[in-house]
Amino acid sequence: MKRPIDNDPLEALLAAPGHGGSTRTQQRAAEAEMARVLKTAPLQVASDPSNGAIAHWKHGALHDVVEPMRDHVIMTYPTGVQRLERRTGRSVVIGTARSGVVTIIPAGSSAKWDIPGPVDVIQLYLPRTTLERVAREAGASAPGDLLERTGHPDSITSGLLMSAADVLEGNATLDALFRHQLTDLLTTRLLAAHTGELVTLEPIMGGLSPHVLRRAIERLRSGSGADVSLAALASDAGLSRFHFCRAFKESTGLSPHAWLRQQRLERAMNMLRDTDASIELVAAELGYASQTAFTAAFKKLTGDTPSEWRRRMR
Repeated sequence: MKRPIDNDPLEALLAAPGHGGSTRTQQRAAEAEMARVLKTAPLQVASDPSNGAIAHWKHGALHDVVEPMRDHVIMTYPTGVQRLERRTGRSVVIGTARSGVVTIIPAGSSAKWDIPGPVDVIQLYLPRTTLERVAREAGASAPGDLLERTGHPDSITSGLLMSAADVLEGNATLDALFRHQLTDLLTTRLLAAHTGELVTLEPIMGGLSPHVLRRAIERLRSGSGADVSLAALASDAGLSRFHFCRAFKESTGLSPHAWLRQQRLERAMNMLRDTDASIELVAAELGYASQTAFTAAFKKLTGDTPSEWRRRMR
């Protein structure tokens, strides 16, 4: 909902250096700007230089100007209901933070936000370069900026963001591969639904050749120290990340992340059933940060803790 504001003093503020008209070099990192305005630390954050970051925040009331940021910020709300008000120049947009909606702050934009109470929010910080790369790989036209959204209904984007915070399981290799896949998938969705342009993606042209698939599986089966990033897998196949993911799933029925997680689960089961290795050793062998992280991931997939599963199998 929009309404005009007459003689709004914020209009002059936003036109000042460092606001809406700022150059990209003056724009802040999204993580730093969010920490400044939210006045707290995220509950959880996962990031890498080429794919941006995913952060989960719980913050209180907000009455502040969000300064221009280098990255697009896309957010959704796991729990609760809260009023959102975004003021830019003479316009006001009012929305509601609730399950199934998204809010988008395009890179380089600035607005005054008024949020009267607490908010539970998951945020994706998406680099402009990632949006441009995915559009190029998908055969879409070069994207403009994302549209501003304030509590905009979009259960698909919301669900993808929710899964981003839910699936991280304390295994650096699996978590990084998952984030890379999810970022590309989310970006594809954003191109289709939040640019204001008609975007048509190239159809899937079939799976990987037997030789390329075998090479990809060999890399995925390598030790925990091997580079199994999406970039490395796609490079081996001579494909873009976008096309590699689609072709791999066409060939195996699983995404690269899901395939690797299943393979490591089978390795864990073999070690638990056939050896006397401690749970801690199994967790370390499979690349988990701790026995606790491994136990939680194993139980999520099987319904049993590793100890319970071992007792049942012997």
